[in-house]
Amino acid sequence: MTAAEAGRGAGIRLRDAEFADLDAIMALETATFPTDAWSRDLMAAELASPHTAYLVVESGDEVVAYAGLSAPAGSEQADIQTIAVDGTHRRLGIGTVLVEQLLGAARSRGAAEVFLEVRADNPGAEALYARHGFARIAVRPRYYQPDGVDAIVMRKMLKDA
Repeated sequence: MTAAEAGRGAGIRLRDAEFADLDAIMALETATFPTDAWSRDLMAAELASPHTAYLVVESGDEVVAYAGLSAPAGSEQADIQTIAVDGTHRRLGIGTVLVEQLLGAARSRGAAEVFLEVRADNPGAEALYARHGFARIAVRPRYYQPDGVDAIVMRKMLKDA
């Protein structure tokens, strides 16, 4: 986290996710995405993959946010897989720091562009991504199930074409 972010909340720190964080990540995953949470097996595979970078934010001993990026080495494309921030820790700039860190990880892995999907019923998240230079490029109708909510596909170019 930046010094400014750390100054907003005593004891808040950012670090790479570890397999030992899986229970805390899953608790936050199911609380944040109650109808379309990833399975424990899928999240475990994400944490173990050499093609991903996952981060957690801790407040004291509690994981209060996490984020993940898929960016296979040698590919010029990366995908922000997920960002989740506990409701009691929103509006502290944690989402901004996570997006910035994931973009840095994408750059360091050689990505030229980063994609993501965001629920159409989550304008706050879409605005966060737009502030970081992501632009809408498509809509996937009824992508999020079982809710039938559209996915807004967004992209940010990291390198000149």
